[in-house]
Amino acid sequence: MRWLSLLLSITLPFGSLAAKQSSSADRFSDFHAKAQASSPLKLADSSYKKLTSVPRDYSVAVLLTALDARFGCQLCTDFQPEWEVLAKSWAKGDKDGESRLIFGTLDFSNGRDTFISLGLQSAPVLLFFQPTTGPHAVPTVEAIRYDFTGPQTAEKVHEWLARHLPDRPHPGVIGVVFKAWPYILPVIQNRNVWAGLSLIGILMFTSGHMFNQIRKVPYVAGDGRGGINYFAAGFQSQFGLETQIVAFIYGVLSFATISLAVKAPRTRDPKIQQLMVIVWGVILVLMYSFLLSVFRVKNGGYPIKLPPFM
Repeated sequence: MRWLSLLLSITLPFGSLAAKQSSSADRFSDFHAKAQASSPLKLADSSYKKLTSVPRDYSVAVLLTALDARFGCQLCTDFQPEWEVLAKSWAKGDKDGESRLIFGTLDFSNGRDTFISLGLQSAPVLLFFQPTTGPHAVPTVEAIRYDFTGPQTAEKVHEWLARHLPDRPHPGVIGVVFKAWPYILPVIQNRNVWAGLSLIGILMFTSGHMFNQIRKVPYVAGDGRGGINYFAAGFQSQFGLETQIVAFIYGVLSFATISLAVKAPRTRDPKIQQLMVIVWGVILVLMYSFLLSVFRVKNGGYPIKLPPFM
């Protein structure tokens, strides 16, 4: 019996330590799984206490705020979108939990007891709790408080957190993208934008851009009389500026054709419609005439001509 008592006295401290470490790991796994669904976590007094309890082998960033209109906290309202952008982007970039950081928000309406226990008289307050166990443990259990001075952005808080998370991943904050996404998405989904980009790509490659990249052709060349040649004779050589001119001609011709086929028929005013047909028709004739003149420079025996570039 004495041996059994001695054995228990030796093993119980290790068992207690293992249980605490397991509890901390389980808490992180639980909160991290919830954060992947919705970050920052919306906390109450009980969940705040559980999340920040020790021992803790992970870090916690908690924003204590007062968003209810009756409190009149303008800074709380202004900072909340930045905080959510930071928490969401961090969670997306750290799906495996390598940074060991959990974001949470405790509003005064759900955490009155916590505000009282911390002696808080104002909001917002951002607290950063560091690990108390594990490879990144610190000797103090006290939270680090963020200084709300000057304009507050997600990027600024991200830099502050990164300084307190050495040797761990710091997923980049993409606040600008999150904020501008409602404006970017319609542009990405606009078929006219994709049609324009496709047309630009087609014009670049049909005018000889890839040939220039492979052969490293000169941009222009001298004509031997102090002037400049913009077009190289023959179809086996070309200049860089030559391809740009040809691409411009093709682009104008394409735009004129599209305008005549799409824009002009939709114009309800007969006079404006007639003017559009005349203007774009003249541009087509001029551009085709110029294009044929370019072909004759490349090949002197080209027989087809069109006024005014004869």
